[in-house]
Amino acid sequence: MQHVAIIGAGELGGAIAHLLARRDAARSITLVDESGTVAAGKALDIAQAAPSEGFATRLAGATDVSYAAGASVIVIADRAAAPGEWRGEDGLMMLKRLMAGARGAIIVCAGAAQRDLVDRGVRELKIGRDRLFGSAPEALAGGARALVALAVNGSPLDVALMVIGVPPAHTVISWEEATLAGVSLTRLLDEPVRRRLGPRINALWPPGPIALAAAAVKAIESIAGRHRQLVSSFVAPDGASGGRLRTAALPVRLGAAGVAEVVVPALSSAERVALDNAMML
Repeated sequence: MQHVAIIGAGELGGAIAHLLARRDAARSITLVDESGTVAAGKALDIAQAAPSEGFATRLAGATDVSYAAGASVIVIADRAAAPGEWRGEDGLMMLKRLMAGARGAIIVCAGAAQRDLVDRGVRELKIGRDRLFGSAPEALAGGARALVALAVNGSPLDVALMVIGVPPAHTVISWEEATLAGVSLTRLLDEPVRRRLGPRINALWPPGPIALAAAAVKAIESIAGRHRQLVSSFVAPDGASGGRLRTAALPVRLGAAGVAEVVVPALSSAERVALDNAMML
């Protein structure tokens, strides 16, 4: 990937920039934050770690969003100063500014509170649902895999599990398709255990900045073609819903053009009802 721009040099933005650089997932990264020299300072700190961490990514800091022009992917993160994550009217205005100068970019909303920003960006600004999505649900999915692994005395690396719905109040786990090393988790975890895991998974929301950064980088690497894993993401409903549905977490397959496919997993009757209730406006 040629160039990634990160809007916001707060704790989340800095973590994304550092992890992207360490994984050499982009040739250049620009941190953009209006708070003085914060972005430039963080970019310099990360760049100075290159010899010891073994990456060649170029990093720069800027105070003007015009420096995001030409980026393949733009990440909406958090500001160095309060109020942190880009959201609400401020976030919508930022999306408008980005659309004026970077119309061809894929936009990843990395914050836990940015589901509504994805929803409004698609509905009000008419940004394609394939080019604007949120990566935070993948961070929750990672935590859910860890809890499930503890419950079965296994490794999170062996757990395949997707988080869907609208966390935390309407989180849905597709237990029908969840597996541990290829074995169905419904065989390993009985219904009472799965019910007890639900509130514990909900309590993991919102994820912290490190988990959110890892989720955003996983999405960016998928866009770059580094892996073919599904990524749990906030994705807006398609036009066929007639405006009756809201943005929710669903597994997506990502590619060079953004969201290539929304993959709805197999659901039990109760899980299907829970997802429908979560998505209804």
